[in-house]
Amino acid sequence: MNINEQVKEIKQSFRLMMDGTIAQSMRDKGVNYHLNWGATLPRLQEKAAEIGKNYDLAIALWKENVRECKILATMIMPPNEVLPEVIDIWVEQIDAVEIAEQAAFNLFQHLPFAAEKAYQWLASPEDLTQMCGYHVLTRLFMNKKEPNERGINEFVDQALVALQSPNLSLRKAAMQSVLRFSELGLMYQRVAHSAVHSIGMDFI
Repeated sequence: MNINEQVKEIKQSFRLMMDGTIAQSMRDKGVNYHLNWGATLPRLQEKAAEIGKNYDLAIALWKENVRECKILATMIMPPNEVLPEVIDIWVEQIDAVEIAEQAAFNLFQHLPFAAEKAYQWLASPEDLTQMCGYHVLTRLFMNKKEPNERGINEFVDQALVALQSPNLSLRKAAMQSVLRFSELGLMYQRVAHSAVHSIGMDFI
Protein backbone atom coordinates (compact mmCIF):
# COMPACT_ATOMS: atom_id res chain seq x y z
CA MET A 1 0.00 0.00 0.00
CA ASN A 2 1.44 3.38 -0.95
CA ILE A 3 1.56 6.40 1.36
CA ASN A 4 -1.49 8.12 -0.16
CA GLU A 5 -3.58 4.99 0.30
CA GLN A 6 -2.36 4.65 3.89
CA VAL A 7 -3.30 8.26 4.64
CA LYS A 8 -6.75 7.71 3.11
CA GLU A 9 -7.29 4.54 5.14
CA ILE A 10 -6.15 6.26 8.36
CA LYS A 11 -8.49 9.19 7.72
CA GLN A 12 -11.36 6.74 7.23
CA SER A 13 -10.50 5.07 10.54
CA PHE A 14 -11.04 8.39 12.32
CA ARG A 15 -14.74 8.16 11.51
CA LEU A 16 -14.97 5.16 13.83
CA MET A 17 -13.27 7.16 16.58
CA MET A 18 -15.53 10.15 16.08
CA ASP A 19 -16.63 11.89 19.26
CA GLY A 20 -18.97 14.78 18.48
CA THR A 21 -19.03 15.94 22.10
CA ILE A 22 -15.25 16.47 22.19
CA ALA A 23 -15.26 18.14 18.76
CA GLN A 24 -18.11 20.48 19.82
CA SER A 25 -16.40 21.28 23.14
CA MET A 26 -13.26 22.32 21.21
CA ARG A 27 -15.29 24.53 18.88
CA ASP A 28 -16.96 26.14 21.92
CA LYS A 29 -13.48 26.97 23.26
CA GLY A 30 -12.58 28.62 19.96
CA VAL A 31 -10.41 25.75 18.68
CA ASN A 32 -11.20 25.52 14.99
CA TYR A 33 -9.50 22.85 12.92
CA HIS A 34 -10.30 22.46 9.24
CA LEU A 35 -11.51 18.98 10.18
CA ASN A 36 -11.83 17.58 13.69
CA TRP A 37 -13.31 14.16 14.46
CA GLY A 38 -12.92 14.64 18.21
CA ALA A 39 -10.97 11.38 18.56
CA THR A 40 -9.61 10.89 22.09
CA LEU A 41 -5.85 10.73 22.68
CA PRO A 42 -5.94 7.09 23.94
CA ARG A 43 -7.62 6.06 20.65
CA LEU A 44 -4.96 7.91 18.66
CA GLN A 45 -2.21 6.29 20.78
CA GLU A 46 -3.68 2.86 19.98
CA LYS A 47 -3.63 3.74 16.28
CA ALA A 48 -0.02 4.96 16.55
CA ALA A 49 1.02 1.71 18.26
CA GLU A 50 -0.66 -0.26 15.48
CA ILE A 51 1.18 1.73 12.77
CA GLY A 52 4.60 1.91 14.46
CA LYS A 53 7.25 4.56 13.73
CA ASN A 54 7.11 5.65 10.10
CA TYR A 55 8.92 8.75 8.80
CA ASP A 56 7.27 9.04 5.36
CA LEU A 57 3.79 8.44 6.73
CA ALA A 58 4.34 11.03 9.49
CA ILE A 59 5.39 13.61 6.88
CA ALA A 60 2.29 12.86 4.78
CA LEU A 61 -0.09 12.96 7.76
CA TRP A 62 1.30 16.28 8.99
CA LYS A 63 0.43 17.88 5.63
CA GLU A 64 -3.25 17.10 6.16
CA ASN A 65 -5.16 19.94 7.77
CA VAL A 66 -6.91 17.55 10.15
CA ARG A 67 -6.47 17.53 13.93
CA GLU A 68 -6.12 13.75 14.22
CA CYS A 69 -3.64 13.53 11.32
CA LYS A 70 -1.35 16.11 12.91
CA ILE A 71 -1.43 14.49 16.37
CA LEU A 72 -0.86 11.02 14.89
CA ALA A 73 2.07 12.39 12.86
CA THR A 74 3.77 13.52 16.09
CA MET A 75 3.22 10.05 17.57
CA ILE A 76 4.69 8.03 14.71
CA MET A 77 7.60 10.27 13.63
CA PRO A 78 10.90 8.56 14.60
CA PRO A 79 12.77 11.21 16.68
CA ASN A 80 16.20 9.95 15.60
CA GLU A 81 15.44 10.20 11.88
CA VAL A 82 13.88 13.63 11.57
CA LEU A 83 16.12 16.57 10.66
CA PRO A 84 16.08 19.92 12.52
CA GLU A 85 14.92 21.66 9.30
CA VAL A 86 11.80 19.47 9.15
CA ILE A 87 11.03 20.22 12.80
CA ASP A 88 11.42 23.96 12.07
CA ILE A 89 8.79 23.67 9.32
CA TRP A 90 6.42 21.74 11.58
CA VAL A 91 6.76 24.29 14.38
CA GLU A 92 6.04 27.15 11.96
CA GLN A 93 2.85 25.35 10.88
CA ILE A 94 1.47 24.72 14.37
CA ASP A 95 -1.67 26.80 14.78
CA ALA A 96 -3.36 25.36 17.89
CA VAL A 97 -2.33 25.05 21.54
CA GLU A 98 -3.29 21.36 21.59
CA ILE A 99 -0.99 20.57 18.65
CA ALA A 100 1.87 22.47 20.33
CA GLU A 101 1.36 20.42 23.51
CA GLN A 102 1.04 17.10 21.71
CA ALA A 103 4.03 17.72 19.43
CA ALA A 104 6.21 18.65 22.42
CA PHE A 105 5.07 15.65 24.45
CA ASN A 106 5.03 12.98 21.72
CA LEU A 107 8.02 14.04 19.64
CA PHE A 108 9.99 17.21 20.39
CA GLN A 109 11.15 16.21 23.88
CA HIS A 110 12.67 13.01 22.41
CA LEU A 111 14.71 14.71 19.67
CA PRO A 112 18.52 14.42 19.98
CA PHE A 113 18.60 18.23 19.61
CA ALA A 114 15.57 18.89 21.87
CA ALA A 115 17.22 21.32 24.30
CA GLU A 116 18.93 23.34 21.57
CA LYS A 117 15.65 23.80 19.69
CA ALA A 118 13.69 24.57 22.85
CA TYR A 119 15.94 27.52 23.73
CA GLN A 120 15.65 28.83 20.15
CA TRP A 121 11.86 28.62 20.36
CA LEU A 122 11.72 30.60 23.60
CA ALA A 123 13.09 33.60 21.70
CA SER A 124 10.46 33.37 18.94
CA PRO A 125 7.93 36.20 18.49
CA GLU A 126 5.23 33.52 18.03
CA ASP A 127 3.38 32.46 21.19
CA LEU A 128 2.77 28.89 19.98
CA THR A 129 6.46 28.44 19.12
CA GLN A 130 7.42 29.69 22.58
CA MET A 131 4.90 27.25 24.08
CA CYS A 132 6.62 24.36 22.29
CA GLY A 133 9.89 25.49 23.88
CA TYR A 134 8.45 25.67 27.40
CA HIS A 135 6.67 22.31 27.09
CA VAL A 136 9.89 20.64 25.92
CA LEU A 137 11.98 22.20 28.69
CA THR A 138 9.36 21.18 31.26
CA ARG A 139 9.80 17.55 30.19
CA LEU A 140 13.61 17.83 30.13
CA PHE A 141 13.67 19.40 33.60
CA MET A 142 11.36 16.62 34.85
CA ASN A 143 13.94 14.14 33.54
CA LYS A 144 16.61 15.97 35.56
CA LYS A 145 18.38 17.42 32.51
CA GLU A 146 20.13 20.48 33.92
CA PRO A 147 20.84 23.52 31.73
CA ASN A 148 24.31 25.08 31.55
CA GLU A 149 24.89 28.63 32.81
CA ARG A 150 23.99 30.22 29.50
CA GLY A 151 20.87 28.05 29.33
CA ILE A 152 19.84 29.15 32.83
CA ASN A 153 20.20 32.84 31.94
CA GLU A 154 18.34 32.47 28.64
CA PHE A 155 15.57 30.47 30.26
CA VAL A 156 15.04 32.91 33.13
CA ASP A 157 15.14 36.01 30.88
CA GLN A 158 12.61 34.58 28.40
CA ALA A 159 10.37 33.08 31.09
CA LEU A 160 10.01 36.44 32.85
CA VAL A 161 8.72 37.97 29.61
CA ALA A 162 6.37 35.02 28.95
CA LEU A 163 4.98 35.14 32.50
CA GLN A 164 3.76 38.68 31.76
CA SER A 165 2.24 37.79 28.38
CA PRO A 166 -1.46 38.52 27.75
CA ASN A 167 -1.69 34.94 26.40
CA LEU A 168 -2.95 32.71 29.24
CA SER A 169 -1.77 29.44 27.63
CA LEU A 170 1.74 30.86 27.22
CA ARG A 171 1.81 32.10 30.83
CA LYS A 172 0.72 28.66 32.07
CA ALA A 173 3.34 26.87 29.95
CA ALA A 174 6.08 29.21 31.20
CA MET A 175 5.00 28.88 34.85
CA GLN A 176 4.92 25.08 34.62
CA SER A 177 8.43 25.18 33.19
CA VAL A 178 9.72 27.51 35.91
CA LEU A 179 8.24 25.19 38.56
CA ARG A 180 10.04 22.17 37.07
CA PHE A 181 13.23 24.21 36.75
CA SER A 182 13.02 25.07 40.47
CA GLU A 183 12.79 21.35 41.31
CA LEU A 184 16.25 20.65 39.83
CA GLY A 185 17.93 21.62 43.11
CA LEU A 186 18.38 24.32 45.72
CA MET A 187 20.35 26.67 43.48
CA TYR A 188 17.67 26.46 40.77
CA GLN A 189 14.96 27.00 43.37
CA ARG A 190 16.64 30.20 44.57
CA VAL A 191 17.14 31.49 41.01
CA ALA A 192 13.50 30.77 40.13
CA HIS A 193 12.05 32.36 43.29
CA SER A 194 14.22 35.44 42.95
CA ALA A 195 13.31 35.85 39.26
CA VAL A 196 9.58 35.41 39.78
CA HIS A 197 9.57 37.79 42.76
CA SER A 198 11.38 40.40 40.64
CA ILE A 199 8.21 40.80 38.54
CA GLY A 200 5.94 40.84 41.58
CA MET A 201 4.71 37.25 41.18
CA ASP A 202 4.90 34.10 43.23
CA PHE A 203 4.73 30.41 42.44
CA ILE A 204 1.18 29.19 41.89
